[in-house]
Amino acid sequence: MKYQVGDDIVVLHTNEEGKVVEIINNKMVMVEVRGVRFPSYMDQIDFPYFKRFTEKKNIFQPKKEKKFVEDIPREKTKAKPAEIKATTGVWLSLIPKFTIDEFGDEVVELFKIHVVNRTDTGYKFNYEQHFFGNPSFELANEVTAFHDFYLHDLSFADFNDSPSFLFEFSLITPVKNKAEFYEASVKLKARQLFQKVEEMKEKNEPTISFKLFETYPDKAFDDKPDVPTGVHKQFTAYEAKKARQNLPSPRSVVDLHMEKLSDNWSHMSNFEILTMQLNEFEKWYDLAVAHLQPGLTIIHGVGSGKLRDEIHDILKSKKEVRYFINQYHPQYGYGATEIYFQY
Repeated sequence: MKYQVGDDIVVLHTNEEGKVVEIINNKMVMVEVRGVRFPSYMDQIDFPYFKRFTEKKNIFQPKKEKKFVEDIPREKTKAKPAEIKATTGVWLSLIPKFTIDEFGDEVVELFKIHVVNRTDTGYKFNYEQHFFGNPSFELANEVTAFHDFYLHDLSFADFNDSPSFLFEFSLITPVKNKAEFYEASVKLKARQLFQKVEEMKEKNEPTISFKLFETYPDKAFDDKPDVPTGVHKQFTAYEAKKARQNLPSPRSVVDLHMEKLSDNWSHMSNFEILTMQLNEFEKWYDLAVAHLQPGLTIIHGVGSGKLRDEIHDILKSKKEVRYFINQYHPQYGYGATEIYFQY
């Protein structure tokens, strides 16, 4: 093995020095550079001795050529781009650990699961990993700016059980105009993961990553602008106002449990039940938007999570949705999703 834990290394494409902190397999190692850990192929790093030797030679020339005073600020401006870190969002990262099977083929034995923060903000998070909708692993912790956090390992065989990864994020340092919580999730199947592994090999990438969010959302404000006295009378001339007056009254909370929707539902199939619940959701969603309602709470229950996931998929395509969260509620637990609109 060329490298061992504790060896000093230099990353070839950035020229930054670091250390080897873990041997992943015979091709990859985990390195740490300026407090940030990430996997790297061994052909993308080298020992730093040549770099240090050449740097020492370069130190003497600037000192000899003192006639170019403007060289000093130019050296500072060259150092700044290396200090700027790209903010690409928060990611779920799967690092495969390979092994050799009895036929001599390299196969994935397990995945190391990380949450990777590539933003300048630190987050608290509640994490749950489910199999077939049932909780299997839970963790509450925090990930600071431009750092990653190791969660746990999953064997490749575990992905036959339809794993899902659920996150609830909040700011370590609360900001007045930012949302209190933000929910994100990833679902994977074995076939999908196998394709991702093959793509990773073709592109010579070290990890498989899924974006959880790019920018932490702003808070939805319910405040209505003050309207001068008498101005409201002008709205009687608009047909849109009359149209809203003729619509049914909206609701701020909608319960989609079947016993609330129908008295004769026990003979219905799962597909018929789900269809009725989604139709009811769409009806009250459209009414909330038509009445310019600031928010809407949908009670879908916990169960297998099918209804919740269907609703979340619909909300992702709605332009009126500013953001939605499925945080713990003292009355509904995790069985409700709160929706906040933008107009």
